[in-house]
Amino acid sequence: MNTTLLSNQTDESVSPLNRNRVTQPATNPLSTPTGWKRRIEPARQWLTRFLIRLRHWEYWPFEVVYVPVFAYYLYLAAKARSLFFFSASNPAIESGGLLGESKIAIMDMIDDHFKPKTLFFGEPVSTDEVINRMLLTGFWFPIIAKPNQGERGWRVEKLTSEAELTHYLLDNHMELIVQEYVDEPIELGVFYHRMPGQQTGTISSVVQKEFLSVMGDGQSSLRALIQQNDRALLQLPVLTKRYGSQLNEVPARGVVRQLMPIGNHCRGTKFINANYLITPELVAVFDRISLPIEGFYYGRYDLRCHSVSDLYRGETIRIMELNGAGAEPAHIYQPGFSLWEGWRTLLRHWYILYTISRENHRRGVPYMTMQQAWSIGLRIQSYKKTESGQ
Repeated sequence: MNTTLLSNQTDESVSPLNRNRVTQPATNPLSTPTGWKRRIEPARQWLTRFLIRLRHWEYWPFEVVYVPVFAYYLYLAAKARSLFFFSASNPAIESGGLLGESKIAIMDMIDDHFKPKTLFFGEPVSTDEVINRMLLTGFWFPIIAKPNQGERGWRVEKLTSEAELTHYLLDNHMELIVQEYVDEPIELGVFYHRMPGQQTGTISSVVQKEFLSVMGDGQSSLRALIQQNDRALLQLPVLTKRYGSQLNEVPARGVVRQLMPIGNHCRGTKFINANYLITPELVAVFDRISLPIEGFYYGRYDLRCHSVSDLYRGETIRIMELNGAGAEPAHIYQPGFSLWEGWRTLLRHWYILYTISRENHRRGVPYMTMQQAWSIGLRIQSYKKTESGQ
């Protein structure tokens, strides 16, 4: 078995930024450019990040990667005679799970046994209200806070104190989900689909998530270690804002520093192809999870669990999110994965989405209308304007 999956460290084994500090100044010149080098450093770093993205398609903009997918979508839409055929894929989820769906509405459909304790708050909400409901529900910091709508890790944060929660609420005025933090070592995305009327589905993708981290050498500052790691370097502007002067600290040799606690590709998480985990036993586990969710046929579970053996037994599984029609088979973003194979995989999943949607439509599920899509679009725009302060 691939040992990469089993070697992931938990938050307990990864030293946070406030532990094991070595206070001597950094000796690596990359961390403290001087004179004219200081003036050109931002441009040099921008060019370096641009070239990294150019060489690795996993970092390309969504709009570029999806050019052939969009063309294929138009072909499928013509066959279905509806631009919104995908909305019939998951009748229980608004738009099938591609536009404006509520995360809490989806989470409420999942058996409590398979998810962390989860709270929903309308806006506005105070720190005291969140704290009181956390206490009544029986969990405490750390927590995960995220908007009820959004994708690709937008404004998802791990919060470790009341002060951090207060700061988050000041910056985010929206419907809010608060979850207990799931401190399990393995994080996966499991893509599941099933034809309507069938009792057994298919798992077509499993991705393992390896969180962004660096290892100290006893000499280099955190900033220098980040600059030596392509994946971390792409996150340097965000990490600078997040950690400030802590980036000048020098981790002891062998100390691993986790830089991002959220498992999203746009946050620097490495996605690893874990399709070798797909077995009949795993399919049976997700049949057991999925069949009680009436009106769900296509999507990806984002989860954490304690071990592979627990995963196969359906134990210690905690589902943080379930994404519908907008989900991707995320194993394609493994470094070095063929772009052509990635396109082939995406097109195959869009055909599966089309097939499921057509069958549900044949069974009486209507496609979303233009008026409904327009209403969702206006709501999304209003939501974004509110959050940007316009």
